[in-house]
Amino acid sequence: MSLDNGFKDRLSEIVGVGGLVSETSAMAPFLTEERGLYQSTAELVVRPSTTEQTAKVVELCATSNIAIVPQGGNTGLCGGATSSSEKNEIILNLGRMNKVRHIDPINFNITVDAGCILADIQATALNNDCLFPLSLAAEGTCQIGGNLATNAGGINVLRYGNARDLVLGLEVVLPDGRIWNGLKSLGKDNTGYALRQIFVGAEGTLGIITGAVLKLFPRPVETATALCALDSLDSATKLLNLARALSGDAVTAFELIPRIGIEMCTKHISGASDPFASPHPWYVLIEFSTSRPDAAIRPSFEALLEQAFESEILSDAVIAESIEQSTALWRLRESLPEAQKYEGGSIKHDVSVPVSRVPEFIKAGSELIAKHFPGARPVPFGHLGDGNIHFNVSQPVGADKQTYLAQWTEMNRLVHDLTVSMNGSFSAEHGIGKLKVGEMQHYKDPVELDLMVRMKRALDPKNLMNPGKVVEIA
Repeated sequence: MSLDNGFKDRLSEIVGVGGLVSETSAMAPFLTEERGLYQSTAELVVRPSTTEQTAKVVELCATSNIAIVPQGGNTGLCGGATSSSEKNEIILNLGRMNKVRHIDPINFNITVDAGCILADIQATALNNDCLFPLSLAAEGTCQIGGNLATNAGGINVLRYGNARDLVLGLEVVLPDGRIWNGLKSLGKDNTGYALRQIFVGAEGTLGIITGAVLKLFPRPVETATALCALDSLDSATKLLNLARALSGDAVTAFELIPRIGIEMCTKHISGASDPFASPHPWYVLIEFSTSRPDAAIRPSFEALLEQAFESEILSDAVIAESIEQSTALWRLRESLPEAQKYEGGSIKHDVSVPVSRVPEFIKAGSELIAKHFPGARPVPFGHLGDGNIHFNVSQPVGADKQTYLAQWTEMNRLVHDLTVSMNGSFSAEHGIGKLKVGEMQHYKDPVELDLMVRMKRALDPKNLMNPGKVVEIA
């Protein structure tokens, strides 16, 4: 299907010079998603520069029956920002809406456009002696609107919560083009439905987030980081419990890394090195932080490691003595997804289970893989502190990549069945997008799914807002 010239002309009038991208080469960065699983077929990428322009574009699309695919930094991992050929669709990219509207260090909040890069928000907060704690690998390119639309997680969820927990207010363009101004900065507002939470995690299927008021926190004045070596996976949860008890709950990050992950990083990532003299089956990257100048966090950190050694929870540990050493330790964790790419195909599982059951899940999942996919290599890593494990499975050495990836659905079913049997979630922080719509239908409680469908139909009766994502509408 093709968009008529009259519609294109009206779009151009709304967004002005630079707001409409139609040349094939210029559109390319907006059409392919991070994993290469989907390719957009949209004829146009529309790039408004204000909320008012966005509203006019949405209103025009509503009256013209043109579907809209909202897009932020295009760093999503489930195809949520890609268009299809089933409808006339445009991609609406918010990258030009990138201003920090206001920062209030006294009340610890910041108001931003949806197109602000996450790292820029972090930097603005730090420059005002504050912390915006949302942190993930794509923070140099991802946009806050997309972070909120997918309820992004990252490395600091244990201490500060998901994106959902960091938003005080939203500005949203609704499917009919109206603007809902919910940009309140109140910590308490008990006046009915919390409408902002309807749009957080909805992946643009109910409306387009154009602005947000975000929570800030006091800037940490001291951090302590260590990579801990473990001989047993069960020791990881014991170390977490001990760390939380001894630190006064100052644990900011608690990240699990398997031995195979260290090997992949040191093999493929420039500058990555194993800080230990001998290999260990499992590692935990742990970080404490405090905003109290008199907290003296290092002694409590060392006391934790000492007690863990005495209890035979730890086999070895390396404490970062400088920012450079801390960065080097974090590189081993943050480079894992990239390192896996060099090992061929990788079938992904972004799952969560109760923290206490993480060791059980990893052991059972690895046994399932060994039984049904001989030679495939589980690389379970991630946010052990909040129960979110990226149970990625690399192809057997020497296998054909495409033949291996063709087993994606079959492997997902085994791993997701296991996850759900442990009261877990098949999507912990990456969202649903296109990739997991079938999983929603398979696993979601029918009543819960029906409520979601009813909400979608009520707010977007024409199904023009990011159709085919999250829930299927007949």
